[in-house]
Amino acid sequence: MTDTATAPLRGISPRTGEPVGDPVPVSTARDVDAAARAAARAFPVWSALPAADRAAALDAAADALDAAREELVAVADAETALGEVRLTGEVGRTSGQLRLFAEVLRDGGHVQAVLTPADPAAGRPDVRRMRQAIGPVAVFSASNFPFAFSVAGGDTASALAAGCPVVVKAHEGHPATSVAVARVVAGALRDAGAPDGVLGLVAGFEAGAALVRHPAVKAVGFTGSQSGGRALFDLAAARPEPIPFYGELGSVNPVVVLPDAAARRTAEIADGYARSLTLGTGQFCTNPGLLFVPEDGPLADAVAAAVGATATGAMLTAGMRDGYRARVAALDEAAGLVPLASGGTNDDSFAVAPRVWRCSLASFADRLDTLAEECFGPAGLVVTYPDPDALAEVLAALPGSLTGSVHATAGDTAAAARVAAVLRHRVGRLVHNGWPTGVAVCWAMHHGGPWPSTTAPLHTSVGATAIDRWLVPVAYQDWPDELLPPELQDANPLGIPRRVG
Repeated sequence: MTDTATAPLRGISPRTGEPVGDPVPVSTARDVDAAARAAARAFPVWSALPAADRAAALDAAADALDAAREELVAVADAETALGEVRLTGEVGRTSGQLRLFAEVLRDGGHVQAVLTPADPAAGRPDVRRMRQAIGPVAVFSASNFPFAFSVAGGDTASALAAGCPVVVKAHEGHPATSVAVARVVAGALRDAGAPDGVLGLVAGFEAGAALVRHPAVKAVGFTGSQSGGRALFDLAAARPEPIPFYGELGSVNPVVVLPDAAARRTAEIADGYARSLTLGTGQFCTNPGLLFVPEDGPLADAVAAAVGATATGAMLTAGMRDGYRARVAALDEAAGLVPLASGGTNDDSFAVAPRVWRCSLASFADRLDTLAEECFGPAGLVVTYPDPDALAEVLAALPGSLTGSVHATAGDTAAAARVAAVLRHRVGRLVHNGWPTGVAVCWAMHHGGPWPSTTAPLHTSVGATAIDRWLVPVAYQDWPDELLPPELQDANPLGIPRRVG
């Protein structure tokens, strides 16, 4: 990366295809270095703050986001065309995530304190273990959630809660939104007592790779394409000091409809599928890309009618629109696929129409490597199967996904158990009689899965345990009580959950 001047980034309206928003300067190598060094200087101060003080700062950032909601939504809508209702709700989700991690800090269980007293008779020393912040974190903003998975999204909120300063790489699809959010959140953190450098922002394609390579950065959070994520993952592993890379990449999110449910709930399932497939113009990482239905019965035809009655709008960027169109063209030419339905669209510059194809289970199995690839957008494949028992081998061969869903009635119980037993090893979240789009921000949520849905299936990017990614263990052996962190002292002055013995 060089310091050569580059044209500023501009948001492009998906409605008109014209530039919108203020130009955002592309970060130079010096800019990236300065942001990373500032985060490194902030780290010992921020990580040493009592958890209660970090929690108060996160609450202050959440309040500031809510107060700036109207301004932020206007900027984001111009750059993304996601609409006022969707974006207003997303700001609320983002501030809610910050407050959730403030609760996590006040609970204290995230440090996983364990005390094993000395046993002289066994020759065992006193050992006390807890988790601490890993260091400055780089976060890559996502295209499809300009608030909830971007500058102040779950990766940033969880890393800040852990005690890690964050440098965010802004997404090219909403640069002005990124700057506006960073200004609001960084200002609120500073006013709450956070050190300078606890939240930084860089912009531009080359800035991302430079950030991953920077020696001050100790971990990376990423949400985006499989190709982009894999390239950055390899960079993180190839550093002189390799660092963890937590990437959320591609996911096809299989949905299995069992025979009795297909017969009894035909219209409900067809309508639910069409809504889930087209929600947000299909630009969700949990979009139901594969639908398995019985080959006998009316469900496939009902799905065709439901999808054919839908209409979608613009995708977020011209690149996503073009990628969707190219994938659709390839599927139209794929052997064994029969076009099942095409929905409508509007006149927006980046608009695309929903598409669904049909194929048999045998045909799908023969071309699984290509047909089970994610198509980012409102496109789905309906796979018809002869019998639930025929599904097991194909489901077991699917690429890893964030979710797997099963629609069943009481009459399908035995088959549902068999399908779930297979799917649980290919997905991170199992949904029963529901649709995968929509991820609840809560303590129990797991938003992860086997490759290629993520690079680290142990971890989640949504929910309270997202903080685990930014914490590493340290054990204290035979240290005097007064020199131990409060979390490990005999009196447990913070009153946190601990395992003793």
